[in-house]
Amino acid sequence: MPSSPESITLLALDVDGVLTDGSVLIDDLGRETKRFNIRDGFGLRLWARLGFSTAIVTGRPGAALQHRAAELGISEIVQGCKDKAAALDALVERTGVPLDKIAFLGDDWPDLCAMRKVGYPMAVADADSEVLKHASYVTRRTGGRGAVREAVEHLVGAKGLMEQALSLYH
Repeated sequence: MPSSPESITLLALDVDGVLTDGSVLIDDLGRETKRFNIRDGFGLRLWARLGFSTAIVTGRPGAALQHRAAELGISEIVQGCKDKAAALDALVERTGVPLDKIAFLGDDWPDLCAMRKVGYPMAVADADSEVLKHASYVTRRTGGRGAVREAVEHLVGAKGLMEQALSLYH
C-alpha cells in the first residue's frame, strides 16, 4: 500500500527525462552535455533546507550530472545503474531511510522497478503510459521543465510546510 506524501523524507530521482528533458546533446568532440532546469535545482535546494534528502538513481553515467549534483549538494548518486530496485535497497542500507519514506520520480520503463518498491511513486507529465499507471502523483510539468520543482512543492505542501518554505525567502 502506498505511503502518503507527508511521510516522505527522501526524494529519489531519475535523471534523463526527469531532471532533463530527455535530450542527449553531444558536441563535435563527442562530449555529452545535459541541460538542467534552474527551478528544479531551486526546488531540490529548498527540499534540503527543510531538512529532507535527495538521491539520484540513473542508468546513464556522466560528468555533467556529477557537476550538477555537486552544485546542489546531492551526495547520494548512483550512475550507470542497471537495477534501480537493487540501488534503492543499497540506498536504504546506507541512509537508514526505509522504503516507505522514499518517493521516486521517474519517466520510463527502467524506473518501474524503483517506483513499485518505494512508498510514494511519482511520474513526470510526459512519462511513458506504463509509468503513469504506477504513479501516485503525476506532475503537470514535463521532465526538465520544472517537474522536479513541482514534485518538491507537492511534497512540501502535503507536509504543511509551504509557509515555512516561503518564509526562508522573505
